[in-house]
Amino acid sequence: MKCRFLILSCVALLFGGSLSAYGQAGGTITGKVNFTGTAPPNRLIQMGADPNCLKINAGKKVYQEVVVVNPNNTLKNVFVHIKSGLEGKTFSPPKEPVFIDQQGCIYHPRVTGVMLGQTLRVKNSDPTLHNVHAWSQKGNSFNVAQPVQGMTNDFQLKAEEVMLQLKCDVHPWMIGYVGVLPHPFFAVTGDDGTFKIQNVPPGKYVLQAWHEKYGAVTQDVEVKAGATVTVDFTYTGTEKAELNPGFILQELKITGDDLIVRPVFRRK
Repeated sequence: MKCRFLILSCVALLFGGSLSAYGQAGGTITGKVNFTGTAPPNRLIQMGADPNCLKINAGKKVYQEVVVVNPNNTLKNVFVHIKSGLEGKTFSPPKEPVFIDQQGCIYHPRVTGVMLGQTLRVKNSDPTLHNVHAWSQKGNSFNVAQPVQGMTNDFQLKAEEVMLQLKCDVHPWMIGYVGVLPHPFFAVTGDDGTFKIQNVPPGKYVLQAWHEKYGAVTQDVEVKAGATVTVDFTYTGTEKAELNPGFILQELKITGDDLIVRPVFRRK
């Protein structure tokens, strides 16, 4: 067995990739998510409903980050993942939890991903009451209050779901999204709009990009052992997301200096 492992390791190094769970050199998918349209303005969040939130942000203006266009005309907060092609394969979840922090009365990060079997850990870093309310159509719902600064709660999600929506019932402007997958092949675009998914078993896949306002777009991709393939997505700004029935739409009303946000439930 040692000899066989050494041979496989040498092969992986020769092709410039690491070994996947199937004894082959894994490949890498890289790319970026371009944006060619005109971005709508992100609304200023008025936090007057909770003086603690105002104090925490110390006069700083905080905006919703529904559409964040980077300086290089790419989109931030796009969830990119392998949608199909891995059927019949199983993967062990990481032992390290995925961490979401409630800080400044905002979810950080706004968009993330977690594997089935992996712990989702949510922390309240603010000196004010939050509650973590997940809206799911797949049995992943939970609703837990976090009244004390520094509190954490761990969650084990039950089923694949793209995407699970998080809300805070105390501060309805707080919105986050979690992609729940049975495999580790996903990424979220950052300040340069790029993504990288590593150690992908060789094969043909459907790769999906998901944005909370513009929805999902897909491309076919073939991953070869030890090689890197580039897949770029483009949103024009005319796309519209098809929300899950349990997602919350935002009804906005401006009264004086305050922005009132009421949750409205979309039905089938």
